Amino acid sequence: MQLKLNFLGAVQNVTGSRHLLQANGTRILVDCGLYQERQFKKRNWEPFEVPPKSINAVLLTHAHLDHCGLLPKLAKEGFKGKIYGTSATGEIARIIWMDSAKIQEEDAEYKRRRHKKEGRKGPFPVKPLYTTEDVEVCYPLFSPVKYKQPIQIADGLEATFFDAGHVLGSSIIRIKAKANGQQRTILFSGDMGRPDRPIVQDPTSFEQADYILIESTYGDRVHQEKKDTKKMIADVINSTKKAGGNIIIPSFALERSQELLYYINELMLEGTIPRLTVFLDSPMASKITKVFQHHRELFDEEMTEHVRHNESPFNFPELKITGTADESKQIKHITGTVIIIAGSGMCTGGRIKHHLINNISNPKNTIMFVGYQAEGTLGRLIINGKKEIRIHGQNHQVKARITRINGFSAHADRNELFTWLSKLKKPPRKVFVVHGETKSAHQFGDYIREKTGWQVVVPAYQDEIVLD
Repeated sequence: MQLKLNFLGAVQNVTGSRHLLQANGTRILVDCGLYQERQFKKRNWEPFEVPPKSINAVLLTHAHLDHCGLLPKLAKEGFKGKIYGTSATGEIARIIWMDSAKIQEEDAEYKRRRHKKEGRKGPFPVKPLYTTEDVEVCYPLFSPVKYKQPIQIADGLEATFFDAGHVLGSSIIRIKAKANGQQRTILFSGDMGRPDRPIVQDPTSFEQADYILIESTYGDRVHQEKKDTKKMIADVINSTKKAGGNIIIPSFALERSQELLYYINELMLEGTIPRLTVFLDSPMASKITKVFQHHRELFDEEMTEHVRHNESPFNFPELKITGTADESKQIKHITGTVIIIAGSGMCTGGRIKHHLINNISNPKNTIMFVGYQAEGTLGRLIINGKKEIRIHGQNHQVKARITRINGFSAHADRNELFTWLSKLKKPPRKVFVVHGETKSAHQFGDYIREKTGWQVVVPAYQDEIVLD
């Protein structure tokens, strides 16, 4: 039996994660993510590299859009196999798919109206990638799994999910496959979390693997210390309060928003920052927070203690969760300093765009980035110092203070990734460095080679590699 890996996304770029493992006529897709970088978005619309109906199963590492966001399109175009992932991943994925579908439907309608208003001659058939109806077809394919309990995908193919410590329910996936009379073990890191982060458990380590696909989002740098991150958050909030402005935080609905609430609640409990009103202005983040609340078995010890002492970061008195669009719009009329957490984390859509319109041209305000900003996104343009940005067809001057806190990342850095690899008791046959921009992936690949002498490959888009 021959094992083949096809690298179909998140290779020398960060989003669109998709890896195809072919073994003895069985096709397994690990993740099926949406591309979010502007220069790669057209790939979302292209036909899948293999017919969706020919794929036997999808293994989902976690529910971030760049890992799960193209699954409704896969199902729409013929995939009928099972989608395996943890129960928390399945619940969150459905929320994220629905939100993505609605945004796409709304964006398509908005573009249609704008084209008509601008007098463009058509027709302009603007269609969403998939609809909410497509999501309803996709979700029943989901089959929940438990950590450390092997599942049989096909004859000679076994998959086991382990905690990745990245977001609630996230997984490192180990596949055992028989090839040429021998068993091969392949690890898919997914997005690797950091040790000692709040709320979730630490990533699982391994002693043996033949092949490893490891992410490299931050493979070329080392994060700030946790204590420095908390101090920086406090400094931003306190200085903006003194200036009389608002703190606007573009944030991912999954994990980042919950972790932000964790730190803000902790800083208020310590008295380090004043008790300001905090708006969680993201319907998706609100729904995901409810998933957190009924999956307490996945919490780490520190978070469990907070809940036990009625100090949960998900229901402190200053927290206001906005539901409707009208409630969101009313925030701009509030006087005094407020903290607004809104999606999307890379400013590619959602309510954050309206808050940027209302706040980014006022020098009293602060836009605080706490997550990775992929190349080509609006968030990346702002971080890179662009003086004027375009939102919803209008230009806006960037006068607010722009700050970035890298230590907040849910991705392991170079040292943490290498420490995880170092737990192996013998060299793997090959390490594939994925899920990182070209510079980051190659620098991390070089770092592994220099430290270990292992065979390291940085694959390119659509590469196919035979695993012996």
